[in-house]
Amino acid sequence: MRDDYGRQRQLVRRFRRTAYLAARLLLPRRLLPHVVAATAVMHHGDNLLDAGPLAQRETAWASWERQVREALRTRTSDNSLLRAFAHTVSAHPRLGDIVETYLATATAELHFAGFATEADFQAYVDAYSYPAFMLVAGLLAPEGDDLRYRAACRTFIEGSQRLDFVNDLAEDLQEGRVGIPVETMDRFGVTTDNLAASVGGSPLQELVTEQVTTARTALLAARDLSALAQADGRRLAGALVEIELITAQAVLARGAGVLHGSTNPPLGRTLRVLARR
Repeated sequence: MRDDYGRQRQLVRRFRRTAYLAARLLLPRRLLPHVVAATAVMHHGDNLLDAGPLAQRETAWASWERQVREALRTRTSDNSLLRAFAHTVSAHPRLGDIVETYLATATAELHFAGFATEADFQAYVDAYSYPAFMLVAGLLAPEGDDLRYRAACRTFIEGSQRLDFVNDLAEDLQEGRVGIPVETMDRFGVTTDNLAASVGGSPLQELVTEQVTTARTALLAARDLSALAQADGRRLAGALVEIELITAQAVLARGAGVLHGSTNPPLGRTLRVLARR
């Protein structure tokens, strides 16, 4: 079991270096392996849902969903990730319902090809982004009534997902989809065809400013997470919100430059957030 969790730690450290560092520094040792395992499951599922032709992704996801359910039923698996995750769910039974919700709605990501309206974006957050985030955030939930905590998690992930869609604009364009609603782009005179042709300018700058400002408003409202999480998770929950706010500032400064690649939060400021906590 130690080896299984160790493999997930190495994986998460590679693809979520900042988040792993935050968890490593701010979580108690008893909780860290479970957060790492849940993060690894979220990342693996995201890859299956995103990578390759639709038919291939549908087949891969259906197989993975069966494996997850079987691992949780038997508490074992031939897959080291699922062995670790099954043990995590055994140690934290409340994750069981969260996993069921995630598995039931995750196919929203399979068919994601952009949004016509803001309502479509909100529906995507409800169906995919929020359940996926709760795989990890559920481990930091308080005992008893956690409705306020869940609401803060929903607010946080809405802001984080909106920010990601702006920051990842160049990458998403290469995949033939944009996460900013068409009705929003229309208000600024921005079209997917123009973006694909690398035409941005001041309309894109204004669009980025508006979307990042909206995302930042949600992230500021989600600062309650640091008070609502269980005591052992408060430092990490607060740090995640602050790091996203730093990222928002970096994306705002990049402006129309997101058309040519994403940006990361400045390392120095990130380290100062972690050090303060």
